[in-house]
Amino acid sequence: MAIGSSTLDKRGGPRAKTPDSGGSPTGQVQSLTRGLTLLERIAESVSGVSLTDLALQVGLPNSTTHRLLTTMQQAGFVQQVGDLGLWTIGVRAFTVGSAFLDSRELITISYPIMRRLVDAAGETANLTVLDREESLAVLIGQVECREMMRMLAPIGSRMPLHASGAGKAFIATLTDDEVSDSLRKTGLAQYTHSTINTPAKLKEEISRIRRQGFSFDDEEHAVGLRCVAACIYDEYNEPFAAVSVSGPKSRIPDERVVHLGSLVVQAAQDITQAFSGISRPGYPKR
Repeated sequence: MAIGSSTLDKRGGPRAKTPDSGGSPTGQVQSLTRGLTLLERIAESVSGVSLTDLALQVGLPNSTTHRLLTTMQQAGFVQQVGDLGLWTIGVRAFTVGSAFLDSRELITISYPIMRRLVDAAGETANLTVLDREESLAVLIGQVECREMMRMLAPIGSRMPLHASGAGKAFIATLTDDEVSDSLRKTGLAQYTHSTINTPAKLKEEISRIRRQGFSFDDEEHAVGLRCVAACIYDEYNEPFAAVSVSGPKSRIPDERVVHLGSLVVQAAQDITQAFSGISRPGYPKR
């Protein structure tokens, strides 16, 4: 995330094999897998992406890529826009993706609590969900503060678990084995000079988060940006979402972090109570 501008992290993925076939030994339908990969890459682009760039990203010929895009276009999942014919997400993809949010009403429940959090903290409040499969935190909702300089990010932005406020809040709830699995998937990519870049440092950070009850991103994902976050739990007492406040370092000095942490923890508890009917017990003793 960045201050005052919309950014979206680009993620590399496994390159698809070129030969065309109907299935794979793992039971996947290759054309469906390729189409979903293309859909993800298009979703990651801020203002659209060209056919050639898409083909390069997924390692497919232009002809195969065009055939898949045309099929998805006919179904309304993607569309071409502008004079350059860039590919963007279609209305049907938005409708399908929104079904998850509609079914749980998480944003509806969280919004008034986030609004109060913004009023109390004076900074932008964010709502994210945990993507366990990809080991990422995904932004699904935001209430902006009134300051001229504030954190802005597009809905759907993906954040690393080791280098973001929400991500670190999530990773502190995982077992040691789950943390190891996450690192095998994503590694410890360096985003800024402050990014945690060794397993030993991450272990120390996890212990700190569990002790204080909230996470603190100190310019670890974007220079000049600080973020404080806490987890939201479902009816099974499992962390699945997080709420956070973020803003420029100039407005979140060291002496404000603990206070903002208490506000965020309370907001997380209020959302958990409203959503699942349980009180958040705090981080597990691992």
